[in-house]
Amino acid sequence: MNTALGAFHFLRPWWLLLLLPAPFLWWQLRNRTDATTRWASVIDPAILRALTIGGEKPSRLSPHDLLFAAWIIGTLAVAGPTWKRELSPFADARPPVVAIIRVAPSMKAEDLPPSRLERAVQKLTDLVTTREGASTGLIAYSGSVHLVLPPTPDKDVVITMAQALSPEIMPREGDNLVEALRLASRVLRDGGKGGSLLVMTDTVAPDQVTLLRTARNDIPFEVALWAALPPARLDAAQDLHSAASSIDASLEAMTPDRTDVDAIAGELDRASTTSDVAGEGERWQEAGYWLTPLIALLSLAWFRRGWVIGA
Repeated sequence: MNTALGAFHFLRPWWLLLLLPAPFLWWQLRNRTDATTRWASVIDPAILRALTIGGEKPSRLSPHDLLFAAWIIGTLAVAGPTWKRELSPFADARPPVVAIIRVAPSMKAEDLPPSRLERAVQKLTDLVTTREGASTGLIAYSGSVHLVLPPTPDKDVVITMAQALSPEIMPREGDNLVEALRLASRVLRDGGKGGSLLVMTDTVAPDQVTLLRTARNDIPFEVALWAALPPARLDAAQDLHSAASSIDASLEAMTPDRTDVDAIAGELDRASTTSDVAGEGERWQEAGYWLTPLIALLSLAWFRRGWVIGA
């Protein structure tokens, strides 16, 4: 409760200036429509009391009183009272991810039918479908590193570009995972929304494992390593285990079912987000609409016979 009171404020405080003329207008309207007050200047007070019906009764709630109350409540509602924050509708529901796929001749091996590369693309398709609405980027690497697609929420574009990847289109063979991770980190950093990196590969060269140990500071985002190998072969893949250990990455095998997809999706959804971009992240929650039913209730009084505001 104390936290809510401390955070309470108005989103549009200048509207509160409308409260200043409200008491004066209420007093003016009440006096101008009071018949007793108007006749007091021309009729003797004793005679006026005798001619006034119900003048000794305490005045009941008048239309002017309800108008004054509606004015106050309406002004408070328009000023936008708030005391808690909510996610902006322009913010991503899930943090972005950059998928880094090794596109090399070894990825054409068919021990993971139809091939390691095609299975990796199929798994990526399942992943972006599961994370509907989340932004996904795509980087292809072998001996060279290429940004195929910056993060986008359009899963169809991501899937189409991933399906077009082939070792034949890569200009140089080899393994340059470290530079791929650095490029992906720059992409996420420039995006300003946080996120994580997903590496899909079947092997990591020994020199890259060594470089990963010294390049961890250049990769400030969480990394998940998805091994494009049959699950039974993952335990023996010491290069993948060493690479994952070097950058504190999780390591997941590609399974015949969806358990790996669900595990990876859950890990990516837990990645940290930032709100450095204007219009992104959190905003103060508008609470003025909670006063609308009260205004509507007050307006019902004007449906009563004889309830008018005279001049």
